[in-house]
Amino acid sequence: MYSFGYVALIGRANAGKSSLVNALVGQKVAIVTNRPQTTRDNILGIVNGENYQVVLVDTPGVHRSKNKLDKTMMKNVRSAISGVDLILYLADGSKALDEEEMRYYQNLPQPKVLIKTKVDKKNLQSFKADFEVSVLSGQGLDQLKTYIIDQMPKSKVKNFVFDQDYYTDKSVRFIIGEEIRQNALNLLSDEIPHGMAVVIERFEEKPELVVIEAMVVVEKERHKAIVIGKGGKTIKQIGQNSRSFAEELLGKKVLLKIFVKVVDDWRNKENNLKQFGY
Repeated sequence: MYSFGYVALIGRANAGKSSLVNALVGQKVAIVTNRPQTTRDNILGIVNGENYQVVLVDTPGVHRSKNKLDKTMMKNVRSAISGVDLILYLADGSKALDEEEMRYYQNLPQPKVLIKTKVDKKNLQSFKADFEVSVLSGQGLDQLKTYIIDQMPKSKVKNFVFDQDYYTDKSVRFIIGEEIRQNALNLLSDEIPHGMAVVIERFEEKPELVVIEAMVVVEKERHKAIVIGKGGKTIKQIGQNSRSFAEELLGKKVLLKIFVKVVDDWRNKENNLKQFGY
C-alpha cells in the first residue's frame, strides 16, 4: 500500500513551523530566523519514502492583519487549511498556551493534532499536547513522522503528485531569494524586516557560472542606508553568506550582485505585492 497526502502546519509566529518542515524533509525548504512572520507564502516541503509521499504546507504565522501584505499572508493560511488530510498546530512550548490560541486551535477543522515545540528549553510551560518535539535535539521527530504517514490516505497504486527527487515545489530562484532575505533578516535591526522584500531580477546559468542579480526592496531611505551598512559592510556580508549557499545548492560558481531599492509603503500597494511575488 502507498500513502500520500497533504499536511498543513499552522501556528503563531516563531512557533517553529519552518524548522519542523526542514527537519522532516531533511533539506532546507523554508528560511528560519528569530524574526516573527518570516514565512510569507505557503511553501511545500515534500517528504519522500519508498511507499509514501507527504506534502507539508508551511504557512505564515497566525496574526492580526495590519496591511495588505498581512492580509495576503492570512489568506495563505486559510487556503492551506482547506482540503488537507491533517492539520498540525504548533505551539511554542517555552510559552504558556493562552485562551485565544487554544480557541483558535479548537475551531480548526478535524483531523488535527496539537504539537508542543522547543521542548528542549528549560522553561517549558506545562500544557497538554498530542506530541512534544524539539528540532534542536531531535526529540519526538521520528514518532511524529510515523504518525503523519499513518494518517495519510492509502492506495494500492502509486499516486504520488511529485517526482520523488523533489523536496519542494519552489524554484531555485525563489529559494535563493529567500536565502538572501534570511541573511538580511539575521543581520538587520528590528525596524526593517517586515518592510523588506527580495526580488531576483536576473538568473543566468552558464556552463561554469551562474549570474544572479537580486533587488532588496525597503520602504524608507534610512532603511536603505542600514541595509548597505557603513562602507557597504552589511550588504557585502549578506552577499557573501547568500553566495555560499547558492554555490552549494547549484554546484557551480555564483556571481551574485545585490542592489537596494526604496519603494514607499509597498506592503499596502496591490501592484507592488504582485510585482514582488505576493
